[in-house]
Amino acid sequence: MAETAQESQLQNGFQSPSEPESESKVESQPVGQPELEAQSEPEPEKKQEEELKADPEPEEHKESSIQSSADQITRPELRKDQGNQTFTMRELLSGLKNNEDDPGSPYSQESMQQPSYQNNAAMELINSVTGADEEGRSRQRVLVYAARRYATALERNPEDYDALYNWALVLQESADNVSPDSTSPSKDALLEEACKKYDEATRLCPTLHDAFYNWAIAISDQAKMRGRTKEAEELWEQATKNYEKAVQLNWNSPQALNNWGLALQELSAIVPAREKQKIVRTAISKFRAAIQLQFDFHRAIYNLGTVLYGLAEDTLRTGGSTNPKEVSPNELYSQSAIYIAAAHALKPNYSVYSSALRLVRSMLPLPHLKDGYLTAPPVGNTVAPHSDWKRTEFFLNHEALQQVIRVEQKQVSQSLSGRTADVANIDKRAVRVDILDIVSVSACADLTLPPGAGLCIQTTHGPVFLVADSWESLDGWLDAIRLVYTIYARGKTDVLAGIITG
Repeated sequence: MAETAQESQLQNGFQSPSEPESESKVESQPVGQPELEAQSEPEPEKKQEEELKADPEPEEHKESSIQSSADQITRPELRKDQGNQTFTMRELLSGLKNNEDDPGSPYSQESMQQPSYQNNAAMELINSVTGADEEGRSRQRVLVYAARRYATALERNPEDYDALYNWALVLQESADNVSPDSTSPSKDALLEEACKKYDEATRLCPTLHDAFYNWAIAISDQAKMRGRTKEAEELWEQATKNYEKAVQLNWNSPQALNNWGLALQELSAIVPAREKQKIVRTAISKFRAAIQLQFDFHRAIYNLGTVLYGLAEDTLRTGGSTNPKEVSPNELYSQSAIYIAAAHALKPNYSVYSSALRLVRSMLPLPHLKDGYLTAPPVGNTVAPHSDWKRTEFFLNHEALQQVIRVEQKQVSQSLSGRTADVANIDKRAVRVDILDIVSVSACADLTLPPGAGLCIQTTHGPVFLVADSWESLDGWLDAIRLVYTIYARGKTDVLAGIITG
């Protein structure tokens, strides 16, 4: 996903995991955390993710598809019989031209000869857009051509929700060809017109999840132009509701979940302080859900790191938590560093990740990625009585999850020659799970385990059962182990090793 951090993508369905970053338009703005930027999905779709600041890399794939600026997410064109198919601009133009000679097509030249556009305001807006350069002008000519086709289709059938949806995409893409300070036409006017089309399309087809998704992106763009105002707060709230609807209709969309988290992150920066923490924690849950759907979704991984960093800053600023059960600022900083380090390991060439890592690397429990306490049974005896399970220290690095057994009393042996051998802190019976042996990692509700949050690691040698102190603690262990394994599976272990040992 070498794309701009905070961009959201216009999408027509699920994006390839290999390029999760493509979110096109919506880049998120800094949430105020020092140097940490939030990242939206790169460029394929319209601005999917918003980052503490913005995803480092700009939109990388701005291909000739109808897509928004963030990650080059191809702006999808839904046809009634083509559900989630995404079209590039070349494919769209080719398809439109191929239909010109088909008398039965609503896009034929015959149909175009007597256009009676139902929405002259929308056409006037699109016709008034001029690109900043030759490429922009060429792109806009295609968009105008497409808008006329969709207008003609709607003239024939006012309830053609696919035409309404595609027309909204054209308006949204045209807004990308307009500078933010332009007044004729204004970027906001084009986005507002796109929102009206999305509204009408979803009214006609309430299950059109792509429309809700891209509608949320358009609203987010409008909110960003309004700063930290009450109007922006209302727009961010509306965007979160549309992302929620998109996820309800298509739960298998990490991009929508990531953008939802970014919208919540932006909203948290505007609402009163008493409401902020609840919204931030909801954003954390959305980023985590996105990662669980796509373990190598580096943008969501990075965004989760930034939101945790911000939470640590806020907690520290207010004097820390008075509830001993809540995570301390230091622990939040450490968690933040884990996700940022993982994002960097997956995308080491992203400058935003590199600069963020420099800020938080010292917050890791070096030379490990994570450490903490887990309750474990005696080695090789998973059915041991609960009284034999011990709460001990574990650490996780690029190679393994390792139990640390410290021998409290030094065992000293005297040889005949009078020399002594200190064997303190040596115990070969410690639990060790090598990363390359892991098959799966999951929460476990097995009633035979001691009280707590159960963790099951399936390995090539059989299952390993452990118990975390709390379910929140378990989430951290699950994410960390999955991320280390994903980094190993992607061939990036050396990068992670360099982070924690270099």
